[in-house]
Amino acid sequence: MRKITVLAAIVLAIAAGANAQMSLPTDKIESELVAKYGEAQRARAHRGLQQVAEFWRPADGDAAAFEEFARTNFAGDQLTLDALFNRMQFALESFYGHANEIGRDWRQQTDLDLGPIYPFDETMAAFDPYAHFADDMFADKLAFTVLLNFPLTTLQQRLTEGDHWTRRQWAEAKLALTFAHRIPADVNQAVSKAGAESSQYVATYNIWMHHLLDDKGRRIFPAKMRLLEHWNLRDEIKADYSDATNGLAKQRMIQKVMERIVDQTIPAVVVDDSHVDWNPFTNAVAPAAVDDSAPGQGRPAPVKPTNAPEPSTRYAMLLKTFQASRLVDPYSPTAPTLIARRFDEDRQIPEPRVRAMLEQIVSSPLVPRVAVLIGKRLGRKLEPFDIWYNGFRPRGEYTEGQLDEITRKRYPTPEAYHKDMVRLFTELGFAKEKARFLADNIVVDPARGSGHALGAARRADHPHLRTRVGADGMDYKGYNIAVHEMGHNVEQTFSLDEIDYYMLSGVPNTAFTEALAFVFQNKDLELLGLSKPSPESEALKTLNDFWGTYEIAGVALVDMDVWHWMYEHPDATPDQLRDAVVAISKNVWNKYYAPVFNQRDVVLLGVYAHMIDSFLYLPDYPIGHMIAFQIEQQMQKAGNIGSEFERMAKFGSVTPDLWMKHATGAPVGPQALLSATEKALGVVR
Repeated sequence: MRKITVLAAIVLAIAAGANAQMSLPTDKIESELVAKYGEAQRARAHRGLQQVAEFWRPADGDAAAFEEFARTNFAGDQLTLDALFNRMQFALESFYGHANEIGRDWRQQTDLDLGPIYPFDETMAAFDPYAHFADDMFADKLAFTVLLNFPLTTLQQRLTEGDHWTRRQWAEAKLALTFAHRIPADVNQAVSKAGAESSQYVATYNIWMHHLLDDKGRRIFPAKMRLLEHWNLRDEIKADYSDATNGLAKQRMIQKVMERIVDQTIPAVVVDDSHVDWNPFTNAVAPAAVDDSAPGQGRPAPVKPTNAPEPSTRYAMLLKTFQASRLVDPYSPTAPTLIARRFDEDRQIPEPRVRAMLEQIVSSPLVPRVAVLIGKRLGRKLEPFDIWYNGFRPRGEYTEGQLDEITRKRYPTPEAYHKDMVRLFTELGFAKEKARFLADNIVVDPARGSGHALGAARRADHPHLRTRVGADGMDYKGYNIAVHEMGHNVEQTFSLDEIDYYMLSGVPNTAFTEALAFVFQNKDLELLGLSKPSPESEALKTLNDFWGTYEIAGVALVDMDVWHWMYEHPDATPDQLRDAVVAISKNVWNKYYAPVFNQRDVVLLGVYAHMIDSFLYLPDYPIGHMIAFQIEQQMQKAGNIGSEFERMAKFGSVTPDLWMKHATGAPVGPQALLSATEKALGVVR
C-alpha cells in the first residue's frame, strides 16, 4: 500500500497548488455586464462570475482572459440562455450515453460469463471513458460557460428552496452541478482502476460448498454448488430454513465461513478452488477427495495444500478504493471527503439524519418482539445467522431444490427469461402495450458475478439486466436477483425515456432505485404462481421487511464507521484495517444485536462484499427498504403497481423528500415501516 499512499501525497500537494485561487476583476466585469444587459441581470452576473472565479486557475488565463471570457459567454437574454441550456442537455446526453456504452463494452468480458478473463481484459475493464471529461470541459471553457450562467446550489438550498422551484429551475441546478468539481483525468482514472480491481476481486470470490467438511468428514452441500461471497452465501442461509434435515448444520457452517472471510483466517487456497477440501471449524485443508468441477474450473490442485490465510487481500482492496477516493478530496471543496460526497451530493440526505434513521430501526423496541416471534417459529433460540431469517416469506414453504427446479425449467437461458418479460410485466400491473415496450427495451445478459442492472444514459440505448444463469438453467437465486434487477431496469427506462428534462433523468439517489427494485423482488413468488396476497401474508411480508431492514441497517452502520476510521487513519496497512473492521463489526453487533441474540463479538455485519468494492454504498440498502415500504403502501392504496411505478419513476432526480412527497405525500423515513410492523405483530402470533 506504500505506493498508492505516496501517490496520494503527491497528488494532494499538486492539488493544493493547482487549486490556489487567483485575484480576478469580478467587480469590474460585473459592472460591464449590467451596463450592457440591464440591472435585472446583476444578481445572475454576480453569482456566475463568483462561480467561475472559484474554479479559474492560472493555466486558464490571466485577468484579461477572464474578462474576455465573461464578456463573450454571459447569456444576458432569455433566448440565448435557452439556447445554451438546450444545447448542453443535448450534448451531455450524447456524451454520457455513448461513454456509458463504451464502458459497458470494454467491461463485457469481466462483467459477463463469457469465458476466461485474461490480463488485458482486466486492463480494459479499468478504462474510464469519462476520465478526461472534466479536464476537457474546463480546458475548452465550456464548463466555465455553464457556471457563468446557471446556479451552483448547495444541498441546503435544494432542501429548503427546492419545493418551490419549477422543473426548469431544477434542471438548471442539475446542469450546474455537473461541473461542481474540477477533477483531473488521472485522478478519475485512478478511482476507476481501484473500483475495477476490487469489483473483479469480489466477483470471483466463490466458495465450493461440496468441499466443506464437518467434524465427521461429511459433505452436507450438494455437488457443484459454487457460492459467491457474500450474496450467495447469505441467500443459501435463507434457503436452508426449508431444509429440515441439514438446514441448521449448513447455516452454522456458512456462518463460520463468513467469519473467516471477515477476519481473514480463511485459507487462501480454498477461494474459488474445487481441488481442496476444507473444514471451516478446524480450518484444516486437504486435497479434494472428490471432483465436481467442470473442465478448466478452479486452480490446479496444490500438492500439499496449507491453511495459510488469505493475506488481508480483502482489506488491501478496500484500502485501494479509499486511497483512490482521497485523490478526489482536494478537488471537492464543498464535500472534501468521500463520506461527504456520498451523503451530501449522492444521497442528498445529511449523514446525521441517515444515521438517526438507521439507529431508530436497530434500537426499536419492536426488534425483541419480532425476535421472540422468530424464536417461536423456529422452535429454538436465535443464532447470529438468524439475522437473515426469511421464514416470514412464503418461500419458506418450498425447499431451495424445489424452487431451483421450477426456475431452471422455466428459464434455461437468459433468452428464455427475456421472452417471459411481457407476462411478468403484465402480472405486475403494466398495460400490455407498456409491458411490450419495457420488454423490448431491456437486454438480458449472463452475469459473471451475482448480477446487476446497468442502465442506459441516452434514450436511444437500452438498459442491461445481468444475472447468473448456470449450464443447467437459472436457479432460484439467479431468478430472485433477476426480478430485482428488472425493477432497476424499469426505473432506468421511465426515469430516462419519459423524463421532461434530461438533466433530471434518474432518481434522487441509489436508495430510490433500490426501493423500486425491491417492489418487484417482493413479488418474485407471485410471478411464479406460488403465492397469493392475503391479510396474513401482507403482515408476514411487513415483518420480513422490518427484519431485513434491521439486519442491513447494522451493516450500513459498519460501512459508515469503517470509512470514518480510514479517514482517521489514512496510512493504515491492510492488517490494521482488518483489525479495525473486525472491531467495528463487533461493536455495532454488541450494541444493537447482542441483546437480541444473546451472543457477543460476532463479526457477521462485516461480511458484505459491497463494503469492499462499492465506495460506501451500503447505507443505500436500509434507506431503500424504508422508501420501498412507503412506495408499496402507496401502490396498494392506488391499486396498481404499474401505473404508480411509472408515475413515481419519471419524477426525476430531485431531492429525496421532494420526490417522496410527490410519490406518497410524506418525506423519507422509517415511521411507516415501524407503524406497519406494530400492526403486523397483532396479526401474526
